[in-house]
Amino acid sequence: MENISLFNDDTIVFGLLMLMLAIVFYTSSKKTGFWYKFYSVVPALLMCYLLPAILNSLHVISPKTSHIYDIAKYYLLPAAIVLMTLSLDLKSVFNLGPKALIMFFTGTIGIIIGGPIAIIVVSIFSPETVGGVGPDAVWRGLSTVAGSWIGGGANQTAMYEIFKFNPEKYGGMILIDIVVAQIWMAVLLFGIGKKDRIDKWLKADNSAIEALKQKVINYEKSVMKTPNLTDYIIMLGIAFFAVGISHLGANNISNYLINNFEVLNDKSSALASFTSTFFWMITIATIIGIVLSFTKAKKYEGAGAGKLGSVFIYILVASIGMKMNLASIFENPGLILVGIIWMAIHVILLIIVAKIIKAPYFFLAVGSKANVGGAASAPVIAAAFHPSLATVGVLLAVVGYAIGTFSALFCANLMEIVSP
Repeated sequence: MENISLFNDDTIVFGLLMLMLAIVFYTSSKKTGFWYKFYSVVPALLMCYLLPAILNSLHVISPKTSHIYDIAKYYLLPAAIVLMTLSLDLKSVFNLGPKALIMFFTGTIGIIIGGPIAIIVVSIFSPETVGGVGPDAVWRGLSTVAGSWIGGGANQTAMYEIFKFNPEKYGGMILIDIVVAQIWMAVLLFGIGKKDRIDKWLKADNSAIEALKQKVINYEKSVMKTPNLTDYIIMLGIAFFAVGISHLGANNISNYLINNFEVLNDKSSALASFTSTFFWMITIATIIGIVLSFTKAKKYEGAGAGKLGSVFIYILVASIGMKMNLASIFENPGLILVGIIWMAIHVILLIIVAKIIKAPYFFLAVGSKANVGGAASAPVIAAAFHPSLATVGVLLAVVGYAIGTFSALFCANLMEIVSP
């Protein structure tokens, strides 16, 4: 029998999430004593993610009965992207150089080769875990994980439609996707608190990132003002009007593509992910933010536009954390092991390439999450370094969405070849 959560009313659940965020921010602001020592080891952002996960694991709250993640993903995320992009210096973003793209594509290659290698390793001692024939073939199910880890939900759905995995066993693949990806998310968040030490080990040159951050900080200081009610209303008006435009544009573009291009209307097509409204919503929100960064709206960074966007991002972090059930790690250890080996190969390859090209931890983390998590997670990780960097995460995630289905198809073919 499925456990029922203690609180199912979203009003109460949202109140709990906001209370947890408030507690984390209050305790992490302490400059002495126990909390200062605690947060010098455990990053505050990680706690914003883990506390909701603990409440879910204890069945106090449940993502199955909540719509908070969807609201944060479809309303607050595009609003945050617009607010955080207002202060964007596009030239400085391009000055970051090719390392961001190199790390992103390294992450993609890690996912493509990681799946078949994980199958080979596990088949040595447990071939039944990665075997199966016909619709029950495990490689078919793992193709959906590949789609999710190189792009997102639409790419995952495309893989499911193409390879017709047994729907009764599909839940196990969802489990791999969520559990392993969320564990890696937690590790990345922990690493952000140690980024200086990691960059030193990588011998990374992060001068371009620091220059971009400093440019935004200096601009913010130059237009700094004490925001009044009018400023907040205007900033929220800009952000949520942009969200409305993003949804309107996304729906129209998606419907146009579906109605006019037969190949896109077929869910089993490799191009079907381009009909995703979420993909177009994020793309349009990013374009609006970039356009506004060339207008007087940019001055609202001095009134705290980036900080307001960060509030929305932290709510998204808490709602993502709510999806993680710590107990589910032990539900199907065989399949989870496949996922962990798969992710480990992705991570090892990223570390090797980062070490070779001396890429900062920022590029490693964002390059990874632009694959494993896509547009819902990459800006979260990027903004954790600095709000001005959120757009870098979004731009890479959009690339991931575009190549996700094709890359996952290649990965699936490799997994079919090596499957027992």
